[in-house]
Amino acid sequence: MDQFKTARQSRISITELMLPSHSNFGGKVHGGHILNLMDQIAFACASKHSRKYCVTASVNKVDFLNPIEVGELITLKASVNYTGRTSMVIGVRVESENVTTGKKKHCNSSYFTMVAKDADGRSAPVPGLIIEDEQGVRRFARSIQRKKQAMSRSSQFESSQFKMNDHLKDLDNENVKINLDPA
Repeated sequence: MDQFKTARQSRISITELMLPSHSNFGGKVHGGHILNLMDQIAFACASKHSRKYCVTASVNKVDFLNPIEVGELITLKASVNYTGRTSMVIGVRVESENVTTGKKKHCNSSYFTMVAKDADGRSAPVPGLIIEDEQGVRRFARSIQRKKQAMSRSSQFESSQFKMNDHLKDLDNENVKINLDPA
């Protein structure tokens, strides 16, 4: 196993035509189909980097920015943004292209945390990342920040740590009615 690899060595892109079978009831391409493709390319990128079977540990923030039409080409691009000891953050970008006009739209970006597995299903070490430019430093640093935020979120709202009174004021202007049992 290489000790370090560049993001360029593991980068992957795929292009696929969106068919009527991919559409939802509104006539647009179903978000679940796009998520499935995103997970597949994240797997391929992580496996190419680690040379191991990889599993999805988490997906960070999926925003559907623009709808994808049946008949458009979508291109998914995946790149390693961060490497830990056994995990990698894979950045995935989705763009659509109208084949008749050539107009392109950014439709989605997300970050998949993938974990490498050995033949026995245990987490396995992955090569580190060689960063070659400012964009690589930005992506790696952003992944570290996202990881810290996720740890803070999960511990802050863990049932043993949660203090309801600290959060009731946050609900004041929300579409909610609080009807707590006085027991």
